[in-house]
Amino acid sequence: MSDKRFISPEDVETHVFDWGTIKWMSTPNYNGAEKFTTGVVLLEPGKGHTRHNHPGVEEILYIVSGEGEQMVEIPDGQGGMIEERKPIKAGMLIHIPADVFHETINTSWESLKLIAIYAPPGPEDLLRDMAEQILPAGNLPDRS
Repeated sequence: MSDKRFISPEDVETHVFDWGTIKWMSTPNYNGAEKFTTGVVLLEPGKGHTRHNHPGVEEILYIVSGEGEQMVEIPDGQGGMIEERKPIKAGMLIHIPADVFHETINTSWESLKLIAIYAPPGPEDLLRDMAEQILPAGNLPDRS
């Protein structure tokens, strides 16, 4: 565990997926954060993080730049759930309760940049295991 309080993107490894990249800027293993994890996510044009959920973990997504579509399940009023889809853009925040299915799709021609926060930590470890490539701190992915 590190005693880092000021963290730059160059300080952390990059997790590469077919849909984009994640840099986990604050995790229990990296800087000792105990109650949440924070990452910067870049979704490539036309790509996304498809339907999934995080058992026992809430998530906040803050859209930094770009545009896309967000799906979050909501109660249907009869004990079930239905999918609600909305356009998203810079400045928006999405709250995803624990266990709720959701997906984020980039619908624009440029990268969709967002901040993802998990509370409590945990899903970042699963995503690390799913990454197609993990680049050491300071290295950039080759998107050619």
